[in-house]
Amino acid sequence: MPKAKRVLFRRSPFLVSYWNAGALIFENYATGKGATAAPMAVEVLNFFSRWRRAEAIFPHLPQYSPSSLRSAIKGLARHSLLQRSDRKEHPVERAIVTWKHWNPAAGFFHFTGRDLPFEADLVRIGRYMEGLTHEKAMPVPVKHYPQATQVQLPPAAGDGDFPRVLTSRRTWRRFADGKVALGDLGTVLGLTWGVREWVAVPPLGRFAVKTSPSGGALHPIEAYVVARDVEGISPGIYHYDASRHRLELLRRGMTRDRMSDYVMGQRWFADAAAFVLMTAVFTRTQWKYRYPRAYRVVLAEAGHLCQTFCLTATWLGLAPFCTMAIADSKIDRDLGIDGVTEGVLYVAGLGKKPEGVDWKTASLPIEPTGKKRKLRK
Repeated sequence: MPKAKRVLFRRSPFLVSYWNAGALIFENYATGKGATAAPMAVEVLNFFSRWRRAEAIFPHLPQYSPSSLRSAIKGLARHSLLQRSDRKEHPVERAIVTWKHWNPAAGFFHFTGRDLPFEADLVRIGRYMEGLTHEKAMPVPVKHYPQATQVQLPPAAGDGDFPRVLTSRRTWRRFADGKVALGDLGTVLGLTWGVREWVAVPPLGRFAVKTSPSGGALHPIEAYVVARDVEGISPGIYHYDASRHRLELLRRGMTRDRMSDYVMGQRWFADAAAFVLMTAVFTRTQWKYRYPRAYRVVLAEAGHLCQTFCLTATWLGLAPFCTMAIADSKIDRDLGIDGVTEGVLYVAGLGKKPEGVDWKTASLPIEPTGKKRKLRK
């Protein structure tokens, strides 16, 4: 009989450790796994900086019994802190090499912030918010320097289309029935993500110019349209081709339930006519900016684009919204992206405004039955 292949162990390159409430925590931010452990785990992990047999550590740490060391090694491997030569590498650990200049700071923040739980029950949310007020008063939303010299400014200009649109932008959570015009969707996409012109920069190539700023003009943010009720196109998931102003069908069919899943059970948003899933192609920004602070640039760009989206939709008389309570991995799977070189960051959407309802009323979600949700019993 052929001999069984000897198992080797190696420390995962994607570990972060920190103290929390007296416990030493080790996390693999690529796999999302971690564990509390005694400080001696540092010695074990340090020893396995390269592929080694488990028995090789016995003479290195003679104060511990071989059985206790084997048990520690198995536990560290079970929590993906050690890799095993007889197991396939986790797909994120394999793909995250593209983040090498941003790790561990940006990688830890990004990957540990994915797929977090979100409470969509407004009764529970209301109780939670009320509980916060018992702990401490809500922070004041503006800042003052009362001892400083004061200069009263003239009133902000309020005439014209731009101030009207800017002051009218709100987040909507109720939408009228009916389809959104394909032309309106095209206008929102074109003015937000569409390439306005190309600028040649030899010897690098061509750079896109859009309506929002982008670090290094690299434009990492892509737009995917989840259409449920749009004139002229079938329900499904489409990619917006920003250079040719076209929709590319990736997946047919879409339901309110699936849309609700994308936004972590916020069913009120699932009544919108369409979502726009904003992803970041991180490798575009990583190509030039090889330090973790650049991750902030990507997040800021998503914010620039989302505000442009909301303002454009408001200008067209539509009801926009945006949310970061999203099911990252579920969306990535449906888009066919890996979540590493490209991953979802933000979800926006739009629908038709409900008639005869002011924004303050329409900003409150309603139950699927049509009853308005109550924040408190």
